[in-house]
Order: sequence, then C-alpha cells, then structure tokens
Amino acid sequence: MTRVKIDILVVDDDISHCTILQALLRGWGYDVALAYGGREAIEQVREHVFDLVLCDVRMAEMDGIETLKEIKALNPAIPILIMTAYSSVETAVEALKAGALDYLIKPLDFDSLQDTLEKALAHTRNIAVESPSASAAQFGMIGESPAMQRLLAEIAMVAPSDATVLIHGDSGTGKELVVRALHASSARGEKPLITLNCAALNESLLESELFGHERGAFTGADKRREGRFVEADGGTLFLDEIGDISPMMQVRLLRVIQEREVQRVGSNQTISVDVRLIAATHRDLAAEVSAGRFRQDLYYRLNVVTIEMPPLCQRREDIPLLAEHFRQRFAERNRKAVKGFTPQAMDLLIHYAWPGNIRELENAIERAVVLLTGEYISERELPLAIATTQVNVDDDREIQPLVDVEKEVILAALEKTGGNKTEAARQLGITRKTLLAKLSR
Repeated sequence: MTRVKIDILVVDDDISHCTILQALLRGWGYDVALAYGGREAIEQVREHVFDLVLCDVRMAEMDGIETLKEIKALNPAIPILIMTAYSSVETAVEALKAGALDYLIKPLDFDSLQDTLEKALAHTRNIAVESPSASAAQFGMIGESPAMQRLLAEIAMVAPSDATVLIHGDSGTGKELVVRALHASSARGEKPLITLNCAALNESLLESELFGHERGAFTGADKRREGRFVEADGGTLFLDEIGDISPMMQVRLLRVIQEREVQRVGSNQTISVDVRLIAATHRDLAAEVSAGRFRQDLYYRLNVVTIEMPPLCQRREDIPLLAEHFRQRFAERNRKAVKGFTPQAMDLLIHYAWPGNIRELENAIERAVVLLTGEYISERELPLAIATTQVNVDDDREIQPLVDVEKEVILAALEKTGGNKTEAARQLGITRKTLLAKLSR
C-alpha cells in the first residue's frame, strides 16, 4: 500500500540548520521544502499545499510569530510548529495564541521532534478528532474556532432560562442543532421538543398544525387533532423560518405568546399551554418590520434573546474537523475504508466559499465517499464547484461577487458537458432542478 505523500516546509534563516532538518526529515520519509526567511515561506505557502510548517522564531527579516500569523491568514487549518532557542514561557504562549499547534526548544531533541510531528500530522489529517466539549459533540456541534466557542458560550448562558430565543442565520448553518442543545440543557429537557418548518406549509395548514382543529372544522378534518403547541406543553416548540408566516398568522401567534393559551380551529374553547418558544429565520426581521411585512410587537416578543449563527466561511478553522466528522459517518454508512483527505482536497475545502454552509459540506463529503475508489478523498471526488476553487488568493485583487463566481462555474460545467444539464448538475454536486433555477436567475 502506498502512503500519501506528506510535504513539510522548514522555515529558518540559518541555512545549515535548514539543511540538517531537511536531511533528517527526508530520512523519516517526508518530502521537505526549505524557506530561508518568513517572506519566502509565505510565498511558498501561496503556491504550494503543505501538510505542516516547522518555523523558527528568531529570524532577522520577519520573526516566526509574524510569519505564523501571515501563513494562518492564508490557510487557517495548516499546523505550524514553532522552534525557539529561548525556552521562555512568554514566547511559547505568544506562539500558541497566534495559532501555533505546538513549540519545540532548540537544540532540537530528535525523538521529541519525531513524536511532535506525528501528533501534528495526525491532527491535520484528522485521525484523532476531539470535540471542544462532550455536551457540544452529542448534538453534532463540532468546532474549535472563536466563532464556535462564542456560540457554545451563548448556548450555555441562555439554555437554563425560559426566555424566548430568536436564532438568525443562513440556511445550512445548523440552527436546529442549537435548538436541540438549548432544549436538552434546560429544565424542560425531559419534556417534548416539537419542531415545525413554517415555510413548508400554506396558511390554513400552518394554522391547523400550530393550534390543532376540531372534527369537521374543514373538509378532510375527520377527527380532532391536537396542535404543536399542545404537543409541546411543558417542553419546547421550535418554529423554523418564522419570517415567512402571513400577517394573519402573526396576529394569532402573538396572542398565544401573550396569553399562553390556544384555540383549536373550529372551537371556542381555550387551552392553557406552558411552552418555551424558539424561533429561527434567515431573514432580517428588523428590516421586515421596517418594510411593514412583520409585526413590530411580535418581533419584540420573539427577540428576547438573539443567537447569531456564523456562516461556515467565518469559521474555516472548523472545516477539517467537520469534514472528518462527515467522512467517518458516511464511510461507516457506506461500508467503505476511507482513511482521510489528500492535502489538496482539504485545501480546496478550506478555501471554498460554502454558500450552502455546513449542509453543503455534508453533501459534498457524502458524494466524495460514495464516488471514492481509493483510500483518500482527493479533488477528483469533490463537486466541480469545489474542485475548481481558486486557492492561491491574492489579497490585493478585486473581490468578485459570489453570484458571479457561481455563474462562471455553472457555465464552465455546461461547456464541459456539451450543454448536458443533467450531467453538469451531477458534476456540480447539485440537483438538476437547482441548476435550472440558478440558470433562470
């Protein structure tokens, strides 16, 4: 079995030390590139995908801490080991705060170096993935980025209360996972958690789903039905896409929140309910209120506590962890021995824009596992939109709107497939219906 090639970049302005490390690491089976200073290292990271960077702290032109920060700006997921001849706590702490995975003291102990390298590479290849907390992991909330840590801290503060929560975020960011965590960590955790997607139902069906109906209340109502509020009594009711409900439903929902009682459709009897309400939307409800499409009083009732869901593009450090999580899940589900990702594939995943957020990443990894014939997922198994991502980003170039980038990729896929929309959709990793909708727009 052939091992996947591992590329290590050694950064040190001491040429003799670089040469010694290059010989040593090559003897251990690694491919090694050398950079004799920070700026040279940054240029190499722009042009090549490395599995790990081994960087000295004390360099004349640009020190190791500044070099580390610049490299992390280009590729947040790349593990960087810092070497220092000065075993000061301050230097080590500064390096770790700046994003170093670990540090080594010069002169290097080669046994310690080999052990640290193996641990670092296991981390970047996602062989050993640990969730930031057991409570987060059990709800599928995976990530170590600052944005994720802030989210987990907010959940921990808000969960014990009975306050109404409004979750705002783009589709696919994992809003329902937050709801599960809020419910399970509250005093209502043993009671029901009931969910309803408001955008999936028309007004009459939504009214029946929320409040229930009496037998004969409308055509097809052959028996009494309890609504979601009654089903959630004592527990939590999650209303997804709350920004899509009609003005009439807004009035009825406001009354339920204020009075804590509901009426079935076709009944004059009121039923008291004790429900914690959590709502979610991708819309800007404050803007909807200003436009007259959403009631201000209902908005204030819902917006007691707001939790903002960070899009995946704002937590790129978490992409390797999430990708590995999905790899394990789908490898097991499809009974395939998938060992991990090639460096090129992981680099593409990290730099892709992810307009569909975590749900899009999940779908991409499932597709890759299904198509894989080898042991490591490469760019060949990724959807075309991801595989054609421009990794070497020039920070000075003009930023292109995402819709224009998407349009270019779609047109390229159609050209490649000779105008075959079904095949283009397959290569893009989307449905034909989605492709037609995007072409129409």
